[in-house]
Amino acid sequence: MKNRSVATAAITLTALLAFTGCAGTSSGGDMPGMNHGGSSSAPASADANDADIMFASMMKEHHAQAIEMSDMLLSKDDVDERVVALAEEIKAAQEPEIQKMAQWLEDWGADTSDMEGMDHGDGMMSEEDMKALDDATGADAGRLFLEQMIQHHEGAVDMAQEEVDNGQNSEAIALAETIIDAQTSEIATMEEILATL
Repeated sequence: MKNRSVATAAITLTALLAFTGCAGTSSGGDMPGMNHGGSSSAPASADANDADIMFASMMKEHHAQAIEMSDMLLSKDDVDERVVALAEEIKAAQEPEIQKMAQWLEDWGADTSDMEGMDHGDGMMSEEDMKALDDATGADAGRLFLEQMIQHHEGAVDMAQEEVDNGQNSEAIALAETIIDAQTSEIATMEEILATL
């Protein structure tokens, strides 16, 4: 299961790198992150600190697992339609955010090779958790998905708050604030649904 998350993230990053490689041959300097000269149009993202890099690299992997969890849920039958809708919303929100964070890391020239693997204190599911979700069916799958995703979201909110408190890149801080607002709201929705299943 873990390999699937890594593969998803790797494919996304590879696609972005291919795109930026092609775009980099353009003579125009109006694309964010494409002007690597010393002019005043250098991207604002150039002012990233360690907290920004940690946030983008860890949240990217965190989002990838949330998408994997959502895909598992969406592949099942007889799941409450509210849970299905929530899984679809999570995918729709987090896929573009993964692309955005991967682009930032590329723009920042960030070396994230020593950040592989996160402990489960950040809401990440273990391989056993993922297998349990994969094996669950019907209403049980819906309940387990909500229980796990609440924990997952709580970890994401904590990570985003760290970025708000310690980051310096304005775009990254803004995304962190968006994640806090959106996922706090989704936690409340998931708790309401869970209480009725």
